[in-house]
Amino acid sequence: MRFISLLTVVVILLTGSFAMAERLSVSSRIANIRSGPGTDYEILWKVESYYPIVVLKKSGSWINFRDFEGDEGWIHTSLVRKKPTVITIKNTCNVRNGPGTNHDILFTVEKGIPFLILDRQKNWIQIKHADGDRGWIHKSLVW
Repeated sequence: MRFISLLTVVVILLTGSFAMAERLSVSSRIANIRSGPGTDYEILWKVESYYPIVVLKKSGSWINFRDFEGDEGWIHTSLVRKKPTVITIKNTCNVRNGPGTNHDILFTVEKGIPFLILDRQKNWIQIKHADGDRGWIHKSLVW
């Protein structure tokens, strides 16, 4: 019985640590994602402002992270901030002028477009793109 209780505590602690993973977002206009913690490592891809990441570990002034597709890379700490952001996960996402499908579609975006979160109303998120475009998107369309 004592073993089961201890095992339960360990499982709760382990799953809690995953739930508490730090989420950050890119704060620069464009950021290089690298294969390792330094500018001498290969650039794997580039991301734009508001791109959300989940911190895996830190090495000096570098952060190893995972993104919405499960890809991992490294980014310098000066290029990220703790801001609430989301990124689209569906091939076609309608952004509306209000929180609901009864509101007009302002524009449509594809998968992988990051946004800053401005507000929330139930299942809807008010968002802003780095270029200034704003609107509302359903939470099922973003990570």
